[in-house]
Amino acid sequence: MTALGAQRAEELARYRRACDYIAAAMIYLRSNVLLDRPLRSEDVKPRVLGHWGTCPGITLVYSGLNRLVRDTGRRTLLVTGPGHGAPAVHANLWLEGTHAEHDPELSVDGHGLRELIQRFSWPGGFPSHLSPEVPGVVHEGGELGYALATAVGAALDKPDLLVACIVGDGEAETGPTAGSWQSAKFLDPKTSGAVLPILHLNRYKISSPTVFASMSDRELVEYFGGCGWSPRIVDVTGRQVEADAVLAEALDRAHSDIAEIQREADRSRDAAWPMIVLRSPKGLGLPETDLDGAPLEGSFHAHQVPIDDVHDDPEALRLLESWLSSYRPRELFDAHGTPNDDLLSVPPSNSLRIGMTAESNGGRLRTELPLPDVGRFAVDVPAPGGAQAGATPTLGPWLTRILRDTADRRDFRIFCPDELESNKLDAALEATDRCFTREVAGYDRPLSPDGRVMEVLSEHLCQGWIEGYLLTGGHGLFPCYEAFASIIDSMLNQYAKFLKMSGEVPWREPVSSLNYLLTSEGWRQEHNGYSHQGPGFINNVLTKKTSGGRVLLPPDANTLLVTMRECLSSVDRINLVVAGKHDAPQWLDLPAAEEHCRNGLGTWPWASSDGGGEPDVVLACAGNIPTIETLAAVQLLRRALPELRVRVVNIVDLLALATPQAHPNGAGDEVFAECFGGAGTPVVFAFHGYPSAVHELLHGRPEPNRFHLHGYREEGTTTTPYCLLASNTMTRHDLAADAARRSRLPHREEVARELLRERDELVEHAHRNGTDAPAIREWRWT
Repeated sequence: MTALGAQRAEELARYRRACDYIAAAMIYLRSNVLLDRPLRSEDVKPRVLGHWGTCPGITLVYSGLNRLVRDTGRRTLLVTGPGHGAPAVHANLWLEGTHAEHDPELSVDGHGLRELIQRFSWPGGFPSHLSPEVPGVVHEGGELGYALATAVGAALDKPDLLVACIVGDGEAETGPTAGSWQSAKFLDPKTSGAVLPILHLNRYKISSPTVFASMSDRELVEYFGGCGWSPRIVDVTGRQVEADAVLAEALDRAHSDIAEIQREADRSRDAAWPMIVLRSPKGLGLPETDLDGAPLEGSFHAHQVPIDDVHDDPEALRLLESWLSSYRPRELFDAHGTPNDDLLSVPPSNSLRIGMTAESNGGRLRTELPLPDVGRFAVDVPAPGGAQAGATPTLGPWLTRILRDTADRRDFRIFCPDELESNKLDAALEATDRCFTREVAGYDRPLSPDGRVMEVLSEHLCQGWIEGYLLTGGHGLFPCYEAFASIIDSMLNQYAKFLKMSGEVPWREPVSSLNYLLTSEGWRQEHNGYSHQGPGFINNVLTKKTSGGRVLLPPDANTLLVTMRECLSSVDRINLVVAGKHDAPQWLDLPAAEEHCRNGLGTWPWASSDGGGEPDVVLACAGNIPTIETLAAVQLLRRALPELRVRVVNIVDLLALATPQAHPNGAGDEVFAECFGGAGTPVVFAFHGYPSAVHELLHGRPEPNRFHLHGYREEGTTTTPYCLLASNTMTRHDLAADAARRSRLPHREEVARELLRERDELVEHAHRNGTDAPAIREWRWT
């Protein structure tokens, strides 16, 4: 044996046997949960669902961490990548008493055991994967690919926390996980906690072998060593009796190495963090073969439900009974189903229980950010259009102040795949460095391990980091190029689901909102070309549960300041903000910006010519560039059709277009009519993104067909700003011509044709000269 000792090894083995039995019973059984009598088909759930193959490995790790925590007192959060191994996690949570803490019906006795087994994969019960209803969970698992990034985000700025992360070998093949291994180079041993990755190699995915399990020990050591980790191979194949002792030795060594790195933090910030590569048979504990002679334990047949047809085939039912009986549940539980005392002594007690780690319910740790007065940073706008400024350059100093004010608290970070300088938010670097633990010769911007700007050219990695950071109590901002935000569409989808379900769990506290700031907007990506033009992330956010998403399109710098102040104070939301970074006309002074953002939309009388009466046409706009083009269109109409009564409406909160029944931010019917006019009034709408997004929001409004959308129509190339707008019928001339045609004024067709002729001349000028005409480049509102 090893230093673990024979008695403790036996306790851990019995504990694992109990967990494995509970996990298997959760997949199969609805009654007779302790096999008090011969198993009958009616004892089996009518729909047998779940994944068995990874469960024994998860329990091996969980029990090993229990022992480590008891011995060291180290607070430990577990992130489980193979989330479909949920039965194993449930079994451990039940035995440690965490389930009972949150739901007395899951008491640690026979009643609670029956309730736990009954609920799994049962209508109204627990789903087959980890989810927010499960204590201790900050990552669902089935999200496949970013458990490790989430674990690193959870460890940031929590120096006393150990985050253990089980990475499945199928998950390890994904691109996000490949990027996540580089996270070791961003973990500061002085200001942040430690992450202990445990790569679980059990050889198979659903029906094929995994890449990492096929690699030799030497290949694994060299691969992960190059990523900044110090891997230790733990192979328990054929060593089930010694498994706990072998893993215990590796965990103790890893903990000792972590303690040494953190103790010598000033000298070891580029040290290789330990990790464990665990080889174990898939579905450990199964019979060797099924009824047809196909291998079970150690094969891909163990991945999901290893023994099927148990309802219709008596022999299959007997095989299931034989397997479940092999765990000898009567040696583990008393006659009433209460676990024996030695099993209950394995997990640590009270707050040290892995499922009770405070960070797993991070809303309890969250404190409000000290948000500076935006008035100190606002642009002076003496009159609409009377100032020029960039929106994100104006926001940068405000964010800098937040970083300075949270320097001691360390609960605010910026996660940015495209560099703050490119997004013109580099003022933030006056308050903190970029985070990096490696020396980079000749770099002219300071890098330091304790920097709170996380820059890496991976949207996946930034998304995983910020999820882990928010869910464990922090605040964050995710600036990103607009076109490349869609790289993380699926990650956003899963996080939105996590928030939605968290809101339905009574004991989960709200966490800080996930705030995206999309810059390099598509209408100013004409120089980078078609590949950089794509506003589709807006559409993705709009598909989310209505109470949880916001799409915000501030038209200038002051509205961006007010918008970000609201976003960074909100909870349990996904806020998508799209803003410009280049100098542009500024429309609203701060009091007007405050009112406009509070309302979500509103008329701009200073740009309108309806005199407060019923307009002939409404020009609506949402977004920075659409606002500029709309106001330029107003000027064109004043010249061409001075008698036309025009009302200008600007939308900053896109969800204000929805009905109040569809979204809590939807404008009331009276406000909507005040903005967009009465029956039959045409609305020419210049929108930042795809027109379909607005059409969807207008569903349920009276006469939605009177809204005529101009937006991105998937046309683009490397060209000039005006030519890009022209290819999508979004120029000021297109908007003015459309408004003229929809009026009832005489000569409207002639006016429209003349406006479009001017547009074509401007496009020709750009093609001839390589730049837009001075009338476009030097335009100002008057």
